[in-house]
Amino acid sequence: MADQHDELAGTEQPFVAHLIELRDRLVRSLIAVAVVFAVLSFFPGPAALYDLLAKPLVAQLPQGSHLIATNVISPFLVPLKITLLLSFLVALPVVLYQLWAFIAPGLYSHEKRLVLPLVVSSTVLFIGGVAFCYFFVFGRVFHFIQSFAPKSVNVAPDIEAYLGFVLTMFLAFGATFEVPIVVVVLARMGVVSVAKLREYRGYFIVIAFCISAVITPPDMVSMLALAIPMCLLYEVGLWAAALTVKKPEESTSEAS
Repeated sequence: MADQHDELAGTEQPFVAHLIELRDRLVRSLIAVAVVFAVLSFFPGPAALYDLLAKPLVAQLPQGSHLIATNVISPFLVPLKITLLLSFLVALPVVLYQLWAFIAPGLYSHEKRLVLPLVVSSTVLFIGGVAFCYFFVFGRVFHFIQSFAPKSVNVAPDIEAYLGFVLTMFLAFGATFEVPIVVVVLARMGVVSVAKLREYRGYFIVIAFCISAVITPPDMVSMLALAIPMCLLYEVGLWAAALTVKKPEESTSEAS
């Protein structure tokens, strides 16, 4: 009886076969995103999703103020963009599995043991950064900004500008939460030792505050909300690297 097919097993294939497999896996990923998009389009719907995204800002606006649309087609396009982005995030496990199934046959066993945990942990950390930004940072940042608004000013943000701001902040915090992954990878690859990374702690703190000042809005709350987690996550990365990276004497004993 023929052995059951294992799509993660390494087998040599011609170049055309690789292209066909890549196409098939891209199609499966697109189908997964399309299915989630169709479900979200009916429930709760693009308009409800945008209301949910705008909730932290709307809660801080003066009574009677609302978001506005300065472009005729914005009320239609902006909620659809949010629905599509959320569909991709929900379908991300399927997309990552298709990516993993495509590259896994070309990897050695020790590389598979390293890559899969990195893919899973980096995805979880990115989503964690987005959630931290939405549930913790937005409310405090918008409250701080609105507290400085003159009473003579009618605050009415544009929905498209708000979407651009939100995406920038989501990407910034999602990337920030990847710091432990970067530290572990640098240490595991032998680019920088854990001891050196500890010595660079002071430099990293300065870099973290500089990056926060450039990426976030020009207010102290959002800058600290990005810089402080970045520094704490650097410490988490050092701790994880110390646990996962083998010491030279351990590598020598295993080799002998």
